[in-house]
Amino acid sequence: MISSTTVVAKAVGVNLFLTMGNHSMFSEFILLGFSADPQTQTVLFMFFLVIHLLTLMGNLVMLLMIRADFHLHTPMYFFLRQLSFLDLCHSSVTVPKMLENRLSESKTIFVESCLAQAFFVFATGATEACLLAVMAYDRYVAISCPLLYGQLMNKQLCAGLVWGSWSLAFVDALINILLAASLDYCEDQTIPHFSCELSSLFPLSCSDTSPNFTLLLCSSVLHFFGTFIMIVSSYAHIVSTILSISSTSGRSKAFSTCSSHLTTVILFYGSGFLSYLLPTSGSPLEMVFSLQYSVVTPMLNPLIYSLQNKEVRACSEKNVKKIC
Repeated sequence: MISSTTVVAKAVGVNLFLTMGNHSMFSEFILLGFSADPQTQTVLFMFFLVIHLLTLMGNLVMLLMIRADFHLHTPMYFFLRQLSFLDLCHSSVTVPKMLENRLSESKTIFVESCLAQAFFVFATGATEACLLAVMAYDRYVAISCPLLYGQLMNKQLCAGLVWGSWSLAFVDALINILLAASLDYCEDQTIPHFSCELSSLFPLSCSDTSPNFTLLLCSSVLHFFGTFIMIVSSYAHIVSTILSISSTSGRSKAFSTCSSHLTTVILFYGSGFLSYLLPTSGSPLEMVFSLQYSVVTPMLNPLIYSLQNKEVRACSEKNVKKIC
């Protein structure tokens, strides 16, 4: 079974592979991933297939529902549409190849496909970090300046924030991946992971990877620490504003508009920080955290927003009634 992601990754990775020249003496890496036991592999295949189908279905339904209901044509749901699209992309970059390897004995991936996958994993993850910071600022404006919300968060600003998030993340990912493509790789072709990420490629190189680590560290500070500080700052102002509201019902209503986003932030940054920042390279714990933010979180986000958001629940109930 050849996944569509593999085909796309090979096509995109050709330019990256040309940059490598003769640096690699082999054409494939081996993704060890999880247990090699055949029965376990079958169980894992079914498990991840169900998760991926739920991810696709949940995020597609969210996209269609927001587009169809004019009540949801607000800045908050504009950003939520972008988040659902990002979750679709992020999951589709890694899961199809992971499913293919669960049924394959070789568990190999072409070097150019691996670099392309690492590029898209980095780009979509960094874009999501920026988007979550933008959504935190949107909630801050909605709670702190409710009367001016429509004027401040206009269509031009919202579109500019989204395009800025995508552009910054993709340029940063391209710089990192081009530098990684120039490395010499040793005889050890084994990647102790279920997907290709920059941090898992560096230990395989015979070259000096200190510039790569430095660049990746700067990118992490920019995209993850930087956006996290922005989110914390936005929520500090949000909490201050909520506490100044006299009525209990007003405080509860204000906080309920942030609960879904706050849950998503905790899931994304919690697993992301633990996966990238703790010195656990190649350990099962690292794969668990990576699995959390790249596979599980994209599936949970539509559920979080549909269960905790009254407007989304009302729209869902209305659509179900129409279908029934």
